[in-house]
Amino acid sequence: MENENEEQKQNYHGKKDVRRHSGSGVVGVTYFMAFVGAAVFYIQPTTTFGAGLVGFLKALVWPGFLIYDLLKFLSK
Repeated sequence: MENENEEQKQNYHGKKDVRRHSGSGVVGVTYFMAFVGAAVFYIQPTTTFGAGLVGFLKALVWPGFLIYDLLKFLSK
């Protein structure tokens, strides 16, 4: 029984399948909090559903805006 369990833990290369996810929770929580803040920032001034939808989409991609503006600033 124990040998069968060991064989199941091996991946297709014959190595043991060891997954480590240490510290990924902090990054996820930080990104989620930033997403909520960006969503409030972009959706709060809207008056129509379409503008709110655009605000939600902007909240999803705000890191791209940040990096773009940072690189534009640094290239000056």
